Amino acid sequence: MLLSKKEGETWIEIPQKGSRRVVPSPKPVRIANTRSIENLIANGVTVIACGGGGVPVIEDESGVLQGVEGVIDKDLASECLATGIQAQILMILTDVPAVCLNFGTPEEKRIGRIKVEAIRELFEKNLFPAGSIGPKVEAAVRFVENGGERAIIASLEHAEDALKGKPGTLIVKE
Repeated sequence: MLLSKKEGETWIEIPQKGSRRVVPSPKPVRIANTRSIENLIANGVTVIACGGGGVPVIEDESGVLQGVEGVIDKDLASECLATGIQAQILMILTDVPAVCLNFGTPEEKRIGRIKVEAIRELFEKNLFPAGSIGPKVEAAVRFVENGGERAIIASLEHAEDALKGKPGTLIVKE
């Protein structure tokens, strides 16, 4: 149920949690400080970036960045960063071992290695929920389509094995 608490604002009531303000969630286009991140990486610094998706900004005509209200998806922001620094691999770690079709049902089927075209078709059929694995799949697909070698979606506890091609979902060009 949508509520209006203040003129120009939209709020939604969430059972057992209270109300929450609704703000736009635009898809990120690029990461504003990619060059700084590249320099840090080149100098051996471990960089933690795009946590929570980052701060949404727009660039005005003179090139000045201004903050705007919104929420940026962390997975799509990570894809923008990985593409921007020309990473070979994008690894998205989550709490499930792999991307699944029919998740949580008796017909659940894990997706292991899959070509980007095939998983894009499944994504476009809305088979991956927007509130959970959907943005992760979209980010992985965008990364590979934008020049990345491969994208991996796996659980945190299997990250090292997933890099070796064992558990998890591996999205490749061919």
